[in-house]
Amino acid sequence: MSVPDPAARSPKAEQTRRTIVDAAMRLFRTAGYDRSTMRAIAAEAGVSVGNAYYYFGSKEHLVQAFYDQLQEEHAAAAARVLATERGFADRLSGVLLSWVDVAAPHHAFASQFFQNAADPSSPLSPFSPESAPARDASIAIFEELLAGADVKVGAALRAELPSLLWLLLMGIVLFWVYDTSPDQARTRLLVRRVAPIVDRLVRLSRMPVVRGVVDDLVGLVKELRS
Repeated sequence: MSVPDPAARSPKAEQTRRTIVDAAMRLFRTAGYDRSTMRAIAAEAGVSVGNAYYYFGSKEHLVQAFYDQLQEEHAAAAARVLATERGFADRLSGVLLSWVDVAAPHHAFASQFFQNAADPSSPLSPFSPESAPARDASIAIFEELLAGADVKVGAALRAELPSLLWLLLMGIVLFWVYDTSPDQARTRLLVRRVAPIVDRLVRLSRMPVVRGVVDDLVGLVKELRS
């Protein structure tokens, strides 16, 4: 079932759409993802089942909308960091920690999403074609991070680094999903410790003794992508 073009949504339609997404998130927290039906989500949102399906063809479409919403929140939080920080490590740490902050209210049921997202064939996978808008928007944040940072990067690595940093974020997300420490303190510690390490590796990449290895790595990434 097709859903309305985002460019064609009226303010009222956008509000209805967000109401349905918020209702779905509440049900996912209380009843679990697998047990939450579109009928129950519609009832929670106070709309008809037909209206719910008009905006979202399935629960997977709802989760994609949640991804997009979370990505918008992360972009806004990251922008505040990037507007004030210049150092690469500080910018990277700030962007990663801002994701942890905006995702924190959803940690309790994140593992339910991951069970579906871990399936390579699932549209909920962060690597799926359906997740491309949220993925591309996230990579764009890392492009901005790199563009304004106080670090010089070779042309080959610069082209691939935003995507590699997005993969780092995916690793942080996986760690966060299983982090049971209060306020996900271990994830925050991981971010603060890994950012300076990545900073040093990026700076070392311009040294002649390391450049060959970096070129090989970039070549491998391109080959795997193709």
